[in-house]
Amino acid sequence: MPTYKKLIVAGIAILAIIFAFFPVSFMTPDQARTLGLVLVTLSLWATGLVPPYLASLLFFVIALLLKLAPPEVVFSGFHSAAMWLIFSGLLVAAAIKSSGLSEKIGSALLGRFSGSYVFLISGIFAISIVLSFVMPSSLGRFFLLWPIAAALADGLGFEKGTTGRTAIAIAVTFGCHIPGFALLPSNVPNLVLAGAAQTIYGIDLTYASYMALHFPILGLLKSIIMVVLIVRIFPDTPRPKSDGGKAEVASRPLGWRQWYVVVILVTTLAFWMTDTLHGINPAWVGIAASIALLWPGVGPVGPAEFDKHVNFSVLLFMGGFLALGAVVNFTGLGIVIAHGMERFLPLEPGQDFLNFMSLSLIAFVVGIISILPGVPAVLTPMAGELAELTGFSVMAVLMTQVIGFSTILFPYQSAPLMVGMQVTEQPVAKLMKILLPLAAITALILVPLDFLWWRLLGVI
Repeated sequence: MPTYKKLIVAGIAILAIIFAFFPVSFMTPDQARTLGLVLVTLSLWATGLVPPYLASLLFFVIALLLKLAPPEVVFSGFHSAAMWLIFSGLLVAAAIKSSGLSEKIGSALLGRFSGSYVFLISGIFAISIVLSFVMPSSLGRFFLLWPIAAALADGLGFEKGTTGRTAIAIAVTFGCHIPGFALLPSNVPNLVLAGAAQTIYGIDLTYASYMALHFPILGLLKSIIMVVLIVRIFPDTPRPKSDGGKAEVASRPLGWRQWYVVVILVTTLAFWMTDTLHGINPAWVGIAASIALLWPGVGPVGPAEFDKHVNFSVLLFMGGFLALGAVVNFTGLGIVIAHGMERFLPLEPGQDFLNFMSLSLIAFVVGIISILPGVPAVLTPMAGELAELTGFSVMAVLMTQVIGFSTILFPYQSAPLMVGMQVTEQPVAKLMKILLPLAAITALILVPLDFLWWRLLGVI
């Protein structure tokens, strides 16, 4: 383990102790201790000094010992819909692989993607974006696509540990998540924002207007930039293996068990696509699909496959991830940080560009501390106040949150990135090679372009 990572965590731990015993004037003692605990936990997740699940366990026990929040808040992640969506996603991925469906689809795609590395990574992003239009969960998209992408990587000679496999893993992880911020029902923070805007201000966000405002820059252009970064930072050349009967596998008719999985997946996808009509949470749909895939005699996931593919460490990490946001919101730490930034940033009517950049920065910083779904929970109640300070409409202030929570600096900010990293077995350092330049490009190029785009649309 590199020494600098130990020094980073040690330095932050010392800072946390200082916060605990000498809280700053504008924070309560519990808020100061929460900030210290959050910083230590985030540093452990970001550096990988200990396994992510161990960092989550440390967060649980320290939060409980310091009585920062009651047990039902600390452990709230374990009865959240997101936890069960991950559980069902792991089973869907296991079913696609165990039934041989991933190998079959991968073999069919092999000839189309073997000629060009750029076309391969671009194709993965294109498929991911198409799925974002029809599937409401980035984790669901990831678990559906990764087994197929892994089989494709094997066929192209990208074994575990190769640069090409890393590029494919990052393309699937990022492609299934980041473009979805620009489509209203496709990611959790978007839905939290829509619900809070309607509840607090009576503002209904529409699919078309949301997409028109965000997708051209934050969805499409940002995806092109990610493809360029992945290809440049993780260059490789496809090395298709000898056919080995793959053409025969691709042309062979589906077996009854594969058809069973296809029917379950299509039915599940249909319910996910129409959740606004029937009102059933995607996670509960996923559990129903999991039962069908586990059913003895017909389901492709038997006890051995269940033990192999249902990674409890991923679920423990996710519990800690959700708990961190819940404890931050319970103590009011996120609001304190947002109000502190509000006092120091140049917010003044008539200074449209500075206001736009400042509001985006507030959302970005809150996302670092309170995790991405916490951004709309913290900032939406403040939108009216921020609108008066800037002269923007409440709608414009609300929409700047999207710029902030779609700009990810560290993998720990986003559960889909962390889960994708663990499932694809990629270290934090490799994701950071994309996230750091992507955040810089977003701040220096995409956010100013967004300002011009919003002005053209008459939003500001």
